[in-house]
Amino acid sequence: MALENKLGITDPAELAREEERLSKKKAAELYDSGYLDKLTPGTYATLAEVHRFLFSDIYDFAGKIRDVNLAKGNFRFAPLMYLDASLKNIEKMPQSTFDEIVEKYVEMNIAHPFRDGNGRSARIWLDIIFKKELGMVVHWSRVDKEDYLLAMERSPIRDIEIKHLLKAALTDKINDREIYMKGIDHSYHYEGYSAFKTGEF
Repeated sequence: MALENKLGITDPAELAREEERLSKKKAAELYDSGYLDKLTPGTYATLAEVHRFLFSDIYDFAGKIRDVNLAKGNFRFAPLMYLDASLKNIEKMPQSTFDEIVEKYVEMNIAHPFRDGNGRSARIWLDIIFKKELGMVVHWSRVDKEDYLLAMERSPIRDIEIKHLLKAALTDKINDREIYMKGIDHSYHYEGYSAFKTGEF
């Protein structure tokens, strides 16, 4: 079943294609406008603004915190009742070293604050932090997609894999548009979410 959207699309595959096309177009606009450099690295407000910018043409929930519990396979993301507190705690996490930044990224992935589009928004958010704090960004074309998804799935228990993958892909080409655009490639995105309104974890 397709998520409710502004485009009136009911076929999930068609929605996925259109979502990718429109979000990439908006991501390019976001980069070209210079707006990214004005956002505060590491805050939830910045992540929400990136999400709003990417998905506002598609979803009413763009930039808004989710109102359902989310799971991916057997893993359940932060429950609604703790989500607000979780986001506040993540915002306070340090971000001055590579390890600290990735640990913060992993925690934001566990929080998964939006109904959809978390991965693409969070990768831009991650690169904003890397760019400001380390003068580096992730060269996403150097990150194997399957390795990345598996490492992210395991990261709540063991973050050494995702740290290894991202460290090996760092580049100082912080103003390369093509490198930036690779980060929002839909194929890095999780599939197969399930949502449920009731029940705690």
